[in-house]
Amino acid sequence: MTDAVVEDRAAVLHSTEAGVLTITINRPEAANALRPEDRDALIGLFKDADKDRGVRVVVLRANGRLFCAGADVVRLAAGHAVNVKRATDPMRTIMHGAQQLVASILDCSKPVVAVVQGGAAGIGAHLAYAADLVIATEDAYFAEAFVKRGLVMDGGGAYLLPRRIGMQKAKEMAFFGDKLPAAEALAVGLVNRVVAADRLDDTVDDFVRRLASGPTTAIGLTKRLLNDAPDTDRTGSFVAEAMAQEIQSYSDDAKEGVRAFVEKRPTEFVGW
Repeated sequence: MTDAVVEDRAAVLHSTEAGVLTITINRPEAANALRPEDRDALIGLFKDADKDRGVRVVVLRANGRLFCAGADVVRLAAGHAVNVKRATDPMRTIMHGAQQLVASILDCSKPVVAVVQGGAAGIGAHLAYAADLVIATEDAYFAEAFVKRGLVMDGGGAYLLPRRIGMQKAKEMAFFGDKLPAAEALAVGLVNRVVAADRLDDTVDDFVRRLASGPTTAIGLTKRLLNDAPDTDRTGSFVAEAMAQEIQSYSDDAKEGVRAFVEKRPTEFVGW
């Protein structure tokens, strides 16, 4: 992963500084709607971050007034007009497209912070659901817009949403496609902070600074335990927890944490 920012008009920008990979969706003129090539670029970046020991936290944000309006419906409509569908083609597209994008965030071993301003709809909302921490502006909202297009929710929405906010509220959002305002998203636990626009960067910086200086592998293993917990029985969860504890016990950061405690000094974690 390079430290250089890609050219300004690229649809997906990225830069790495001091262990922080910042990914920015950069199609403000199209409400940051994702085309297949944009989606694939995001998948590649999250997979690279998972493997890159120099990355300790990932920040996902967007330029412009809206976070992400979902998939590019204009591109989708054009494709429907010219493509002849064969059995399993749409299923394969979803499984290797939107679902892979969500999985790349869930499976990334680094903490992912989503910064949501304005609207997050469809797969754009699912990017936030998949993130580990979400900071939103007061004017932000989340919407399952699929029903308004006569579509079934995709991109892992049916998996993620009830796990984030409960089944009844998830069904209400999915059946009606209404917007969930930031204040209500905070109340139901979908986001971690709701702040005024002029406080957004400071709040993000505080989260990122704390994460980037933390024990990265410990956070990554904890992320996996928590993400897997809703689908795991007690026995499986306890075994996974014990294995994660053993793995982390061999890390430099575990040794540093114990030494710092004994020596009564601040920790200096290196991330592995």
